Amino acid sequence: MPTITHLSPEAFAPAVDGLADVLVDAVASGASLGFLQPFDHEAATAWWHTRQPALDSGTLRVWAAHSPDGLVGTVSLALEPKANGRHRAEIVKLMVHRKARGQGLARRLLTTAERAAREAGVTLLLLDTETDSTADRLYATTGWTRFGKVPAYATDPTGTLQDCSFFYKALA
Repeated sequence: MPTITHLSPEAFAPAVDGLADVLVDAVASGASLGFLQPFDHEAATAWWHTRQPALDSGTLRVWAAHSPDGLVGTVSLALEPKANGRHRAEIVKLMVHRKARGQGLARRLLTTAERAAREAGVTLLLLDTETDSTADRLYATTGWTRFGKVPAYATDPTGTLQDCSFFYKALA
């Protein structure tokens, strides 16, 4: 069973290589995460490095799931920096490597981020995901409420337009 750990700003940089592996695998698997194929390890590493300032400022929290095979999953919590929105946050980049799927790890990562949000005083979580995807089904079965679906919202990694479902979860 993979172990989930919070990545402090200091622990983040050494984890970027493993985080990049998970991201490349997710995009190669067809996950709509904002990237188009071809998408390689170098591009994934560069993207993860752009997250460091948000970690340093405390507006982004990242967790990594480690197994004996290395880093196999991640989830992030993006806290709202605007004064009128500090009660809300967004779940972003929930990913599980293909070699670790089917074991409930995505659910555990999601629960970890939800718990941390509560502890941070967040009372409303938001997220979006490709409609009819595995992630869409996960959120629908874990207490999240779909509040809308936008047709042709974003493309999948091959460039094909896909519908997007938007969810919220009240934590109060």
